Order: sequence, then C-alpha cells, then structure tokens
Amino acid sequence: MVQQYHSPVRVYKYPFELVMRAYEKRFPTCKMIPIFLGSETMSEYKSDDGAIHIVERRCKLNLDAPYLLKKITGVEFVYFIQKNSLNKRDRTLKIEAYNETFSTRVIVEEGCTYTVHPENSDWTCFEQTASLEVKSFFGFESNVEKMAVKHYAASIKKGKEIIMYYINELLSEGVPERLPRWTELNHDNPVANSTKDSRPALQHHKSSDSSSTLEQEPFVLSSSSPTNDTGSVEKLPDGAVGGCPSPPADSATPAATNVEIAGSSSSDVSSTPMVKNDLATTTPGFLNISPIPRSRLASSTMKERGKSSHPSKAQEVSKVDEDYIERFLGDLNPLQESRLIQLREWLNETNKGKMPKDQHLLRFLRARDFNTEKAHEMITSSLAWRKQHQVDKILSTWTPPDMLLNYFPGAWHFSDREGRPVFIMRLGLVDVKGLIKAVGEEGILRHVLSINEEGLRRTEEATRRTGKPISSWTCIVDCEGLSMRHLWRPGVKALLRMIEVVEANYPETMGKLLIVRAPRIFPVVWTLVSPFIDENTREKFLIYGGKNHMDVGGLPDHIDPTYLPDFLGGECYTEIPEGGFVPKSCYRSHDDLLNPDELPLCSETVYKSAVLQKGLPNEVIVQITEKQQVLTWDFDVLRGDIQFALLYSRKLLPVHREPIGPSAMHGTTNTVVIDKSMTIGIDYRVVESALVCKAGESIQGSHVCQVPGYYILQWKYYSAHNSLTSVGKGSVVKPHHMQSHTHHHIKSKVMFYHEVLSSADFRGSMTSLQSCQSGFSSLSISTTSSKTSGHSQSSSQVSR
Repeated sequence: MVQQYHSPVRVYKYPFELVMRAYEKRFPTCKMIPIFLGSETMSEYKSDDGAIHIVERRCKLNLDAPYLLKKITGVEFVYFIQKNSLNKRDRTLKIEAYNETFSTRVIVEEGCTYTVHPENSDWTCFEQTASLEVKSFFGFESNVEKMAVKHYAASIKKGKEIIMYYINELLSEGVPERLPRWTELNHDNPVANSTKDSRPALQHHKSSDSSSTLEQEPFVLSSSSPTNDTGSVEKLPDGAVGGCPSPPADSATPAATNVEIAGSSSSDVSSTPMVKNDLATTTPGFLNISPIPRSRLASSTMKERGKSSHPSKAQEVSKVDEDYIERFLGDLNPLQESRLIQLREWLNETNKGKMPKDQHLLRFLRARDFNTEKAHEMITSSLAWRKQHQVDKILSTWTPPDMLLNYFPGAWHFSDREGRPVFIMRLGLVDVKGLIKAVGEEGILRHVLSINEEGLRRTEEATRRTGKPISSWTCIVDCEGLSMRHLWRPGVKALLRMIEVVEANYPETMGKLLIVRAPRIFPVVWTLVSPFIDENTREKFLIYGGKNHMDVGGLPDHIDPTYLPDFLGGECYTEIPEGGFVPKSCYRSHDDLLNPDELPLCSETVYKSAVLQKGLPNEVIVQITEKQQVLTWDFDVLRGDIQFALLYSRKLLPVHREPIGPSAMHGTTNTVVIDKSMTIGIDYRVVESALVCKAGESIQGSHVCQVPGYYILQWKYYSAHNSLTSVGKGSVVKPHHMQSHTHHHIKSKVMFYHEVLSSADFRGSMTSLQSCQSGFSSLSISTTSSKTSGHSQSSSQVSR
C-alpha cells in the first residue's frame, strides 16, 4: 500500500529572500538535525543572469533504526538524491528528493515548494507532498512503514522550528528583514532581461557541499513546513468557517495524490526521505507538483458561496492555510491534516453537489480513525442520504407537530464550560409508546434529525463566538422516572434504528454525554443500547447514579451551576416540556401520518396498520422454526371494535391480497391467508380463542410455540349484533367467506406489531410486552388459554 502525505499551505510572515537565506544556513550540516551527515554535489547549473540555480546532490543520513534491523540489512547509512531548483526571478524554490538506498525494495518520494504569498508579497508560502511504498523489506514491511510514518510526522514539526530558528538568528545578527530582490538588483541588466526562463543542461561537479550556497537538504530537512513566527495568518473572513475545500488529487501527479503520510523522513530504516517536488520542473526522473490542486480547492469554495469559480490567488491560499486549520478545525497533527486535504480532494473529484464543510469532513475522518478510504465511503453514503431526503433544508422546511413540541421532553440549553452547546433530555418523562403511535417513527426521526442539524449550526456559531474550534455538543440525559415501561420492545427497536441513522450521518458530534440520576434499571437499558453506539462515542459517557451528579466531578465540573436546570439542583429555569403520557385519542396509523410530499426516512416502520371490513379480515402468517420460540404481539384498536385470534397450520398457506371497499384509500389491501376452500380442523386450527377488543384498547400478548409450523395472527371487524362468532371457551373462528358480506362501509382500524423471540431472550427480557398506560386507561383484563395447543401457553393483556 502506498502511504501519501500532503501538507496544507503554511505561511511565513517574512519575505522570500530572508526565508531562503535562513534555509541556506542549514547547510552543509545542521546542528538541529543530527542524522544529516552531509552531501556531495552531483550536478549544478547557474543561468548567466544568476536568476536560475539548480543543484542535484547525494545526501547521507544516519537513520535512527534498530540495531538488529541494520545488521540484517547490512546498511549503516542511507542515501537520498535531492534536486533543488531556485528561481530568483519568480521567487520560487522547488525541491525534489527520492531514495537511492533500497530503491528496489522501498520507494520514497517527496516534493516541496516555497513561493510568494499571492496576497502579500512580503510573505512566503510552503507546500509539501510525499509518498512511501514498501514493496519488500526482509519481512519487516509493516514495521518499516509504521516507523516511517511516525518519524516523518515528527520531522515535519521539527522542520518548522528550524526555519524559524535561523530566521530569528539572522535578524539578531543585524540582517534586515527585507533583502533586495533579484528583479531590483537586475532591473537594468540586459542579460537578465534576455535570459528569462532559460534552462540549459546541468553542469556536473564532484565537490564537497560545504561551500555551496544553494539550499540543498535531505528529505528530513526539506520536510520542514514553514510557518509564521506568531502561529497565525491574516484574520480569515467570517465566511471561512467550515468553508475550506482542499485541493483535489490529480491522477497525473503522483506526489499530489495524498492518501496517507509518506513514511519517515529521518529515522526510518525504509529510507524515509521523500521526493521534494517541483511545481514546474520537467527533468526526467523527478515528480512535478502542479498548481492545479490549489486552484480547484479555491474554486470549489467559491462555488459554495455562489461566487465566481475563478478565485484570486489570495483566496486560494487562505482556504488551505494551516492557521485556518488551527483556528477553525483544531490541533491536527501532520498526518491528520494530510488526510483531511486528501479527503477534500477526493470528494471534489467525485461529489457533484455542494462540498461539505471541513468540520463535517473531519468528523467522518475521526469516526474512521483517519482512514481516508473508510471515511470517503462513509461520507459519500451520507451525502447521498442527505440529498435524497433533503436533510440540508430540514430546519427551514420542517416544523415539528404540536404533539412533539408538547410531549418530547428535550431542548437546547446554553453551553458548557468549554463552550459547547448543551442539549438536555428528560428521558424518564418520555412516553415512548405514545409518541411512536401518535407521530410515528418518521415524525420522531425527523425531529431527531432537526435537533442534530441545529446542533451543527450551534457549533459553528460557538466557534465564531469563542474564537476556538468547537465541533461537538454536550448532552445531559436525566433518567429520573426511567422504568420498565421504557424497555417496551417496539420502542427499543425503533430507538436502535434511529441510533443507526444518527451514527451513520452525524459521527463525532457528541462531545460528552452526562447521564444523571440513573436508576437500577439503567444497566439493562445500557446493555440493550450500547452495542449500537460507536466505541469512540461510548468513551464520552459519564454516568451518575442517585444524587451524586452535583458532587465533585459531577455536573458543576462541566457546566456552570448558573446554567444548570433547577430540576437537577441548579439555579436556571428551563423551557423543556414536561413530557408525560400521550392520550390514546391522539394515536394515528402510519398511513394517516404519511406526507405524500416527503420521501419517507424510514424504509419500514415498527407498526403496520390495517382497515377491517365485515367479511374482510387482515391476517399475518409467521413461521416458527423451533420449539419454545415465543410469538409476541402488540396492537391498538384505533377505530371500531375488532376480534383477534391466533391460528396454526403445519404447512405454508398461500397469502392473498384483497382490496378493501371502494370508499377506502386507493390501492389499500389486506393480506388474507384463510380462504373459503379451507376447513377448520384440517387445514388450520385455533391456537388462541378469539378475543373481542373495543375501540381505544391496547393489547399485548404472547404465545409459547410448542410446535414448529406456521402461525396466523388474525384481526377481523366485529359487531355485537351481527357477529357469527362467539368469544370465549371453546370458541370457533370461521373463515371470512362464511360470514355476511353486507355493510362494507362499516370499518374498523388496527395498528399492530409482532415479533418472534427465542425462549431465552423472552425470559431474559421481562419487558417484551411492557408499555406505558395511557391516562385514559381504566381497566386491565387478562385472558389465558392453553387447551387448543396442547401444552402451548398464550396470553393477552388488554388496556382500555
């Protein structure tokens, strides 16, 4: 695998000539780089006017490699070939380097450029690319690669210090900050004016490097990434927040395609110096750094802002400046900077839509441990999802229904001590079942997405307000009131789906999650939910049981008590809804909640719904493959009265789809299994006697299946006056064709859910049928029967 590195643009707030003078002081040896033992000049060329100076050298390095590895390879020193091309007229230095030692086993290339800042001619910019490929190395390929990456990253930081050290030394010696430029010294020189862009062949020399004034250095030396002495560049415009697109990788320039750092420059056995690239050098055997990436980078940024796609050079540089990264993205090491730029380049080539902000790219990189390929796969999938569901517009186009505004007990609330936005969720007050049945999974998920989108907006606002990068938020989860009813299986199932959506599209947005007043049941909740939460996110959880959340190490350490909610022992009033039970009268089916103008976020929902007519039931067939499996069900009667029964067949029965009456919604059908050709007792039998359920009732039940086969959940329209079926002991369920087919305009409606559990899972989850009781609930009835199924056991609980 080829490891690649690409630096952001780094800026010295000093003129090019002074930076070059400091660069020269690093030769023939540099006390700050002890591994550089010296070099010899292989070829050298100077133009007649002195504007062009090209030197090719052979550099000798004593790499800090393990003694055993040196003994195995039989190599004490490592040699690199380096070419420096200085153009004083254009004020550019282009550096290329590649390894001579182990060149058949290891390929190390590096390219660097020093140029004048396009906005300020008295500043100097630096860019660097490098690549490392370990083909074979005596069985130590992986070790060599890791060593190279580690040492190269360290050498980049060291190189910046070296340049600044010599600049300060020159200034202390009385050297003026602004040295004469070549164009000023040769303004009236006819030779200089006539030799513009001349590039004759190189003249070869075999001399010591000690007297050379050309800036020649091994890979380690040139890997120095200049920066300004103050660690800052010009103040970026407000619009620069998150708007830094990185240069797209150019397939025609190998050194510019940075996937990962290119190996260690100074201390790796794998001959870590890398090629120093020339922006315009065309000498065979050397890489070329193209100026295209920076132009592309700025162009994509301008398009984001709706401006011209032909930015100025100043705009090109400002978007990849290392100080922009430090100001708006945080403290990144060289490898992380490189992979951010590489991901930006890759997306710029493949993504046809709006380019994501750098903060967003960085979240995906962190979620995948800065593996560019995995981060690219993750974010491209997320971008397609966002475009498909118009998530970018959700804050402006979607308004939460009143049911969520009144019964969802969560809201944003000031900031923590680090400046992160804070979201508070009173989990114990959530009516999970009520909200799902009143607004549906779709409504809750859209609300969760709007909360996350608002969180992204608030992090950008916090970054501008605090002057430091903030990319995540803090969440306080109050578990007061958490009980078994919150472990209602359909609700947990829906919650896990939402967690998957958030983890896939909003990675690394959780700075801290503070769980307070956790009851004894919390470990059960945590066991169910934690496997679906990313490991990096789980490490940010802090859990406080009882009332110790206000002790030392508790909430006051993270949030100023002035802003802590009063219900948690703080001094601040909040406008967080109190939650509570959702009235059953507010329950709606999925079809009722469906908005034809919106593409559903949920491919499928936990609950299904059916309209029942006299003579037209809805039946669901479930296959049971093992004895002792448990079939569970949960349904609500939304309209009219119904009759529910559980049937069994040894063989798979055909399923028919029957359209409901002409007055029903167009295209609505029910599934029917029991048809008029079947005989009760031969083709199927009754497992659980029919149960009459009134409008507004919620029913939860289970059946322990002693016999594998096919079980049929049957819901039918029920009328006390016209029913042909008796209910109770010894009841018989007749096929719907034997019942009257009159009064098709009379309908009932049911919303249902079912699940098959193993015996162990059912016993281990006492909450499989738990649900919250509506405030309108006044009666509970339990019925059990076991006759029809021999040793089978079944039960249903009704809540009115």
